[in-house]
Amino acid sequence: MTARIYQPARNAMQSGQAKTKNWILEYAPEEPRAVDPLMGWTSSGDMDSQIKLTFESKEAAIAYAQSKGIAYSVQEPKPRKHNVRAGGYGENFATNRRGVWTH
Repeated sequence: MTARIYQPARNAMQSGQAKTKNWILEYAPEEPRAVDPLMGWTSSGDMDSQIKLTFESKEAAIAYAQSKGIAYSVQEPKPRKHNVRAGGYGENFATNRRGVWTH
C-alpha cells in the first residue's frame, strides 16, 4: 500500500488559489478498475483508493505516513509563473488611449 503526497494545483476554470495551500495524502490503486459487463459501470474492490487525507503542511503528511507505516512518495509542486501585464486590468478602461479600442 503506497501513498502519494502532493499539493493540488489550482482549478483551470478559476483564477484564484483556493484549496491549493494544503497537502493531500492519497493512496495509489492496488488493483485495476473493472467494467461491469451489464451496466458498463467501472468498479474496484480497492477501498483505500477512495481515501484522501488533507494536511496543513508537507511535514505533517510525511509524519502521518511514517507513524502508520505507509510507504509514500512526495511530489513537489511546480512554482506558478504569474502573468502580470504592464498596464493591468485598468488599462482596458484608460481614457488616454491612442487608438480606438474595439473587439
